[in-house]
Amino acid sequence: MYIIELKNQIDKIWDDMYSYGIANPLVVIEQLTYLFFIRSLDDIETANEKKDAMLGGAPTERIFPKDEIGQTLRWSKFCDLKAEEIYDRLRERVFPFIKGNNTSIRMPDGTRHTIDGLKINKKSAYAQYMKDANFLLPNALITQKVVTAIKDLPLQDRDMKGDIYEYMISKLQTAGRIGQFRTPRHIISMMVRMVDPQLTDTIADPACGTGGFLVVAGHYVRENNEYELRTNTKAREHYQNRMFTGYDTDQTMLRITAMNTILHGMDNANIKFNDSLSKSNTDEDKYTVVLANPPFKGSLDHDSVAPSLISVADTKKTELLFVALFLRMLDAGGRCACIVPEGVLSGPSNAHKQIRKELVEKHKLQAVISMPSGVFKPYSGVSTAVLVFTKTGTGGTDNIWFYDMRSDGRSLDDKRTESGTDGDVDDIVARYKNLTVDPAQEAERTRKDQSFLVPAQEVIDKNWDLRFKTYKENNGEQLEFDHPSVSIARFRELEEEILVGISELEAMFEDE
Repeated sequence: MYIIELKNQIDKIWDDMYSYGIANPLVVIEQLTYLFFIRSLDDIETANEKKDAMLGGAPTERIFPKDEIGQTLRWSKFCDLKAEEIYDRLRERVFPFIKGNNTSIRMPDGTRHTIDGLKINKKSAYAQYMKDANFLLPNALITQKVVTAIKDLPLQDRDMKGDIYEYMISKLQTAGRIGQFRTPRHIISMMVRMVDPQLTDTIADPACGTGGFLVVAGHYVRENNEYELRTNTKAREHYQNRMFTGYDTDQTMLRITAMNTILHGMDNANIKFNDSLSKSNTDEDKYTVVLANPPFKGSLDHDSVAPSLISVADTKKTELLFVALFLRMLDAGGRCACIVPEGVLSGPSNAHKQIRKELVEKHKLQAVISMPSGVFKPYSGVSTAVLVFTKTGTGGTDNIWFYDMRSDGRSLDDKRTESGTDGDVDDIVARYKNLTVDPAQEAERTRKDQSFLVPAQEVIDKNWDLRFKTYKENNGEQLEFDHPSVSIARFRELEEEILVGISELEAMFEDE
């Protein structure tokens, strides 16, 4: 019941901001993120003060200036003031401070007082993304309403504040195109459970969006290593400072991801601006786990793409280049679970075949889970699949496990209503893990079942086709067809490939 009350509080804040003209949900969550951060700084300062008073000795380095004016920047010193005072304090003093700016404040007696800004890169991973922050609450009344509401949230409880923030992020999916940044949480959880990250791993998402994969992976590791994280200083330091890396090209997404990781106890995750496919990203043989749902659409300028990726798949298509990137980023023995559009599984172009051949013949492709086209509704009806593979550089694919997910526990229309079950999700995880525990059990399944193994050579003989239906035997059951919108999307993709091919042919004959 308490969770429902908290969600209602968040909904009320959201509705209040909307009623005052803040209609873009990304702006709403960004402004709330700033205020969460401001309150968190004061909570950290208060905890340090209590610890110093109890233990004595050298005091902990302070976040806020110790003088009287510096102390007015603390959440606890202004959250109960009148509306105009809160608004002015945030806009004129606190925001310049958290952005790392030194700011000159006019005092009541006419004198001015200079406050040193928050020391960027010293307090948290989030601080470095504050330099471009803008305070966008339009007036004093809504500012007071939001501050008062946040004051009542239980942000001292790490798990609770993480859940609150996750709920805020979940509201992004109602925002049309903005929903593209959010992969359904139960799908992320499925993928994390399949790759089974350990406390010694280094985990990366080079298209991190709001940080969902990193946060779920972090929760999984913490849940399975709770005692060691409490008692082993070295393990805890690795978890907080070196275990997680996320890249994105959107500063708003980076701010949200940084706050998301902080609120989940991953204090200094490496969250930074990076065009992952460009030459500026030099990560190679670096991570033991990659989890990602990269951008599906769009073509890049061929000259801007890292040559090491072009050598694997000579293409401009982002969905193929990202798979090549995952292979490059992983260290030998590193494992990956990623989401790809169905076109990657069977696309006829040379680049499509190159990337599939790379996975099957040069590395170890373990699993292909075909997902229904409604998983990413309401903002996309594209059919997708999860690929699970291990980087070896020397092959190792013997049998590939195919699974046809028919339900993820939610309706496949735009409403995505929960059915009360997990659909096929738990079965997928259990059967995948059983491949190493008792492989004979899955080997006994036939091509008429919902999952089965296919020898690598058979896949090679079929031009590395990775579609479930290519190997499925029809046992008289009624065939199901995709919605026409899915077929249209495929036709458009093929049209794009044809046009690219024509352009390349024309370029070949231009000099003749």
